[in-house]
Amino acid sequence: MMTLQEIIDKSKRIVFFGGAGVSTESGIPDFRSVDGLYNQKYDYPPEQILSHTFFYAHTDYFFNFYRDKMLALDARPNPAHFKLAELEQKGKLSAVVTQNIDGLHQKAGSRKVFELHGSVLRNHCTSCRRFYSAEFIKNSSGIPRCEHCGSVIKPDVVLYEEGLSDECVSGALMEISHADTMIVAGTSLTVYPAAGYIRYFQGDHFVLINRDATSADRMAELVIHDKVGETLSKIVVN
Repeated sequence: MMTLQEIIDKSKRIVFFGGAGVSTESGIPDFRSVDGLYNQKYDYPPEQILSHTFFYAHTDYFFNFYRDKMLALDARPNPAHFKLAELEQKGKLSAVVTQNIDGLHQKAGSRKVFELHGSVLRNHCTSCRRFYSAEFIKNSSGIPRCEHCGSVIKPDVVLYEEGLSDECVSGALMEISHADTMIVAGTSLTVYPAAGYIRYFQGDHFVLINRDATSADRMAELVIHDKVGETLSKIVVN
């Protein structure tokens, strides 16, 4: 069996597909682990709060939760983010496809990032589409409203009951289908439709890095049950 280093050395077009476990080493909690966001207690389940229906029906409550639990603006990239940026800079990695909404891949220097579930760093007025920063949302109180027209500002985050961006999905699937190596990391592969995108990979090497076992372990050439940052930090990019 080849090692991760050997696989990366041989690869010319790597696609990295990452989930919440990529950012936990930056201090951002994941959703489904024992101590994750979904196991904390609120008046409503987080799945309900982070839904399209709840956003419009209980906008004030949504933003109280969102500011408290979703805006980790002080978080910094960890070794996983920096190693992926290095791989891209050296021409080994063609794209990052992420389920995360924290923008840490771009902070680390990655340029081609497909954010399947959007980003907390982008927010727009629901009427005039004026842009607002994450800091504006964080520092606001109650329901953040557009300074131009007074309408509600909505984060560019894909909520439950909302569809993914067609442009983002098509770009991600194009990269996955043309990759010679796919590294799936930090994801339980339980959130669809994103988890189903691994079926589009037709390349040579499928690697899975995750703390816990997943349903796709049997499909992978190499499975590493460890932290993503610790694993990738050992890679030497030639």
